[in-house]
Amino acid sequence: MGYGICLETWGDYALFSRPEMKVERVSYDVITPSAARGIIDSIYWKPAIVWRIDKVHVCNPVEFTNIRRNEVSSKISARSVDSVMNGAAKPLYINTNEDRQQRASMILKNVRYIIEAHFELTDKAGETDTIEKHYNIALRRMRKGQCYHQPCFGCREFPANFRLLEGDVPESGLIGEKDLGYMLYDMDFTDPENIKPMFFRAVMRNGIIDLSACEVVR
Repeated sequence: MGYGICLETWGDYALFSRPEMKVERVSYDVITPSAARGIIDSIYWKPAIVWRIDKVHVCNPVEFTNIRRNEVSSKISARSVDSVMNGAAKPLYINTNEDRQQRASMILKNVRYIIEAHFELTDKAGETDTIEKHYNIALRRMRKGQCYHQPCFGCREFPANFRLLEGDVPESGLIGEKDLGYMLYDMDFTDPENIKPMFFRAVMRNGIIDLSACEVVR
């Protein structure tokens, strides 16, 4: 844990979709660990390291609002891509005017989180991949506000601002314990042919969700 980081991130809106909602999008009450990891990955990602989320500090009270958005109702299949790459003469695009549909979403507003995380070396790390090297690069990028692509809160239209938090973590002001139920933890990519979701029981105590010793259910 000596090479951990503390990242503050905030934005106007967020949508961390519950998978059990099939038609309309409904957000979880707080950011999911996979979304938190995605924000850090957008800042600094390498095959040699993997980020682990330790704690999530919820700084603002949970507030919801409703919106309606236009979304595409289909996607390009892998079979179509393969056929075009093999010489098939057929269009490879989505006509948004024809495949567009309007969907309601219950999203979060005025969100602010503090993410405590650390990284571990993977089996793809080489001889020159040291913990100190990647740690210093990650700190430098976070201090300068650099990222590979704009981090977001669940959807690209909800950008996430971020800054490296150095020093003591401020208290959130949320008092008490709240059981948020089962939430998506992350996706298990161990078998690329059978990717499985992982869940955990989220409990927020005084605005903090501790993930360092949570039980993950597959």
